[in-house]
Amino acid sequence: MTILDTIIAKKRQEVEQAKATLSITDLERKPLFSRACFSLREFVLSPGKNGIIAEYKRASPSKGIINDRSPVEEVVAGYQAAHVSAVSVLTDSEFFSGSLNDLTAARDALLIPLLRKEFIIDEYQLFEAKAHGADVILLIAAVLRPSEIKSLSETAQSLGLSVLLEVHGHDELDRSIMDSVDAIGVNNRNLKDFTVSLEHSLGLADSIPDRFIKVSESGISNAATIKRLRQAGFQAFLIGENFMKTGDPAQAIQHFVASLQSSD
Repeated sequence: MTILDTIIAKKRQEVEQAKATLSITDLERKPLFSRACFSLREFVLSPGKNGIIAEYKRASPSKGIINDRSPVEEVVAGYQAAHVSAVSVLTDSEFFSGSLNDLTAARDALLIPLLRKEFIIDEYQLFEAKAHGADVILLIAAVLRPSEIKSLSETAQSLGLSVLLEVHGHDELDRSIMDSVDAIGVNNRNLKDFTVSLEHSLGLADSIPDRFIKVSESGISNAATIKRLRQAGFQAFLIGENFMKTGDPAQAIQHFVASLQSSD
């Protein structure tokens, strides 16, 4: 059993427990559920933004604790000040030390799109995301059948949420492309063994139809890499550990963006 299998098995238990605690009707009554969502596409393509989707992540299965000291509100406010296009917040508790409270705290500090980074396997999690302030949800092709991607993405869009579909290779891309998805992300990290290679993105760039926002995820640590990915056709770049592993993520992203601007 891979770590991904372990995570999904645990997630199924968590979702059933959550359903037993709070119904979808209860979620729909939460104040944030009625807010209009920000568009991921609009903010990625905005001339005033840099395409970065900066992540708040305390820990991971491969690295253990990354940063459990920097408050979510301070970090995401720093990301926003650096003109990122969106912010991603991990909400898995067992393996990434995140929570839905982190999502809500981030929402309170932001006026840009907020991605709930989660292993989504059930439509209940979409209602959770909306009720806690998310604008964007992640669907991972590696853990979902095409019929599940279709159902979940259509439900998400009906709630006003943008959909980021994550793939790792041509096989996942070919079976997962559908009009109810807004953006396609290529994860440079193999979720089975957590090795990282930029070639995952570069090898898939031309195969992703231009009607989708193209996102490269993970393994991005310098401005030169973003320049290379832009030349390949990517418009957005999800960056997590590069900022979070520092003592001051807000300062780290300022230095990164300054380097990016000087290389343009």
